[in-house]
Amino acid sequence: MTALGFLLLSLLLFCGGALICLCSSRAEGFSIGIASLSGVLGSLAGLAGSIPVLVSGQIQHFAIDGPFSFARIVVRMDLLSALMVFVISLLALITSLYSQAYVQEYRGRGAWLMGFFMNLFVASMLALVLIDNAFYFLILFEAMSLSSYFLVIFDQDEEAVKAGFLYFLIAHGGSILIMAAFWLLYRESGSLDFDSFRRLHLTGPLASTVFLLGFFGFGAKAGIIPLHSWLPRAHPAAPSHASAMMSGIMVKIGVYGILKVGIDLLGASGSWWGMLVLAFGAVSAVLGVLYALAESDIKRLLAYSTVENVGIILMGVGVGMLGIAGGHPLLAALGLLAALYHLLNHAVFKGLLFLGAGSIIYRTHTRDMQQLGGLGKSMPYTALTFLVGALAICALPPLNGFVSEWYTYQALFGLAKSGSVIAKIAGPMAMVMLALTGALAAMCFVKAYGITFSALPRSAHASHAREVPMLMVIPMVVLAAAIVVLGLWASSVAPVMARVAASLTGGVPLAASQNGILQPGGLTQTSVSTPLVAWLLVAIPVIPVVLLSVLRGVRLKRRHMGDAWACGYTQEATMTVSANGFGQPVEFMFARLFNLREQCSVSAGLDRSLTQTTAAATRIEPMLDMNVLAPLVRAAQKVGTFIQRLQHGDFRLYCLYVVIALVILLLTAR
Repeated sequence: MTALGFLLLSLLLFCGGALICLCSSRAEGFSIGIASLSGVLGSLAGLAGSIPVLVSGQIQHFAIDGPFSFARIVVRMDLLSALMVFVISLLALITSLYSQAYVQEYRGRGAWLMGFFMNLFVASMLALVLIDNAFYFLILFEAMSLSSYFLVIFDQDEEAVKAGFLYFLIAHGGSILIMAAFWLLYRESGSLDFDSFRRLHLTGPLASTVFLLGFFGFGAKAGIIPLHSWLPRAHPAAPSHASAMMSGIMVKIGVYGILKVGIDLLGASGSWWGMLVLAFGAVSAVLGVLYALAESDIKRLLAYSTVENVGIILMGVGVGMLGIAGGHPLLAALGLLAALYHLLNHAVFKGLLFLGAGSIIYRTHTRDMQQLGGLGKSMPYTALTFLVGALAICALPPLNGFVSEWYTYQALFGLAKSGSVIAKIAGPMAMVMLALTGALAAMCFVKAYGITFSALPRSAHASHAREVPMLMVIPMVVLAAAIVVLGLWASSVAPVMARVAASLTGGVPLAASQNGILQPGGLTQTSVSTPLVAWLLVAIPVIPVVLLSVLRGVRLKRRHMGDAWACGYTQEATMTVSANGFGQPVEFMFARLFNLREQCSVSAGLDRSLTQTTAAATRIEPMLDMNVLAPLVRAAQKVGTFIQRLQHGDFRLYCLYVVIALVILLLTAR
């Protein structure tokens, strides 16, 4: 079977599973199993279709006439699409396995409907990255937004409905901008096929207008600041396996769209485009992690962290676009390599962290870290896998987050050495912001892990927690293993990412590694070996212990007994650091930036507009009732009263009416 054949099979499995779930509302256990099974099989088919294209680099293409002349069905799987299919299928495979046990909690609350929307959500994303026609692209984009919207409001509580409404407004606002961008391209090319857009080679104000529409339209889906306000409200509201897909994959559709419009269709012809993307990425990275640090809701913390990591990805995209526009192919390839590697890495470790949060909520029924604590003992597997994800998102070596951020630093170093004066200023500034982001991320996840898993339980739910079922543990272990593999064996993964980056720049693939050592293609004089770093990290604590055990003499046995000493008091849960207290110094230091979150938030303006609209409607409705509807009602009543007078039930009167009608007809007839 060909690669496209496997992908067609994948879509059929996801859609078939969704349809069966929709038809099995009375057998929720069966629908849960079908949703999970179809998700696993569909994901495996997606992996089988994408891996050969990533390895061979051959573009797969298929086209047939559609129902309308402008709606040709064109499927194109290039290296970028294949990477997106791989990432979507990988995380969908894990979440489908996880959902088999996790969704049991939703029995009696429409678990069958959740399976329908989840499978439809994944299918729409897979088809979206493969379609090469703007008409179907917009339809699939809308299907993705609507299916994820219903997942956000699934719990039907007040917070979920409000979060879903905000997400609905911002998502469709972005869709309108994307539609406008495609309409401008259609007006110039006369076709909605993306291939006709590629042949335009637009420049000047029109190209910049299309880019800005596409950037902000897809940026709303990616969650860049200030278009991010839906994200920390919608992701926590959704079920945790859906949150993992939304945060790990759906926001990357926004990044994919920016790459598609800015580079694939327009060729990154404007140098300031890349600077704009870099600036928004840097600001989103710093503010995203800063806002995450202030959160005590574990899922809101992870959602804000997604804003941060999307910012890091866009920093690499910005450098890549600057390299293309400035004629620096190595710089362009390195920036895009960093962005694409972090896109993959973030999907893996953020998926793990959201599944870990889902396991915590599954057992404790709270997202508030103030009510947790002590879970490291009662949920050891969840604690260990969450720790691996936290270390990875903090970019600590030798895990995968370190590798992609190292490439991002190398791209920024390369930007600082390029010929443009503005680039020489922007490169160091972005490096400082990335370094600040890394420091705040470490602080953020020390808080998240320490408050949640360490110390003593702070509530009855936390004290009675136990480990989740193995069907939920195994997917988390697989993702934790993937984090280690993508870090230690980065020298095998980086060349694949370099080929994908080269497909966007039109150049020769960057030499991303050599003999197991990572390098930035000769652009800067540096290299790193993640296996060597791993051995050093193991050796540093082990060697002193070995030397101490060999050289020490005979000593008395350890005699420490009883509880830990707490200054003469019994150790209590209240003695531990709280989630709010941990981030309070940072909130005080950066108070002005935290105020910006409310002042510049799109959701605040939407809330004000909705309130004003509701108030205006409240004032207008009585006026309509009194001045329009009430007179109409009175007139109808008068007509009815008059008709009642004509209708007395007298047969002779009815005969008179017939005679009068005939006389009138005879007089008017010609």
